[in-house]
Amino acid sequence: MATTYDFPSDLRAGQEELHQVRAELSALLKRLPWSVEPLDGFSDDGGWRKVERPASPGWTADEQAEVEKLRRREHELAVFLSGHRFWAETGATDRVEARMRLKHAHEAPPPGEDAQHRP
Repeated sequence: MATTYDFPSDLRAGQEELHQVRAELSALLKRLPWSVEPLDGFSDDGGWRKVERPASPGWTADEQAEVEKLRRREHELAVFLSGHRFWAETGATDRVEARMRLKHAHEAPPPGEDAQHRP
């Protein structure tokens, strides 16, 4: 049977927020033009595959600020998660497995909660 970890609620919440921030950032970057600055489009078929980009109007100041805000929060959460006291209380040989389980903790019910009774 796999080891289960009793992650503190703030650690679980931080990991969940990190997932949300990364999903928001990814969705935002997919919507934005390919270049931050306005650039002409181009086509290059001299490499091993053809590369084409349409002209980019660039990002607005609001779009740049939103990306920066999400990246800053992502960094804050990564620092919080990696420096959490839980890791010092977890044996060195278990830390990698525990970290991987934390990344997927949102997919499973918290310890003591029956999966059939989840909302």
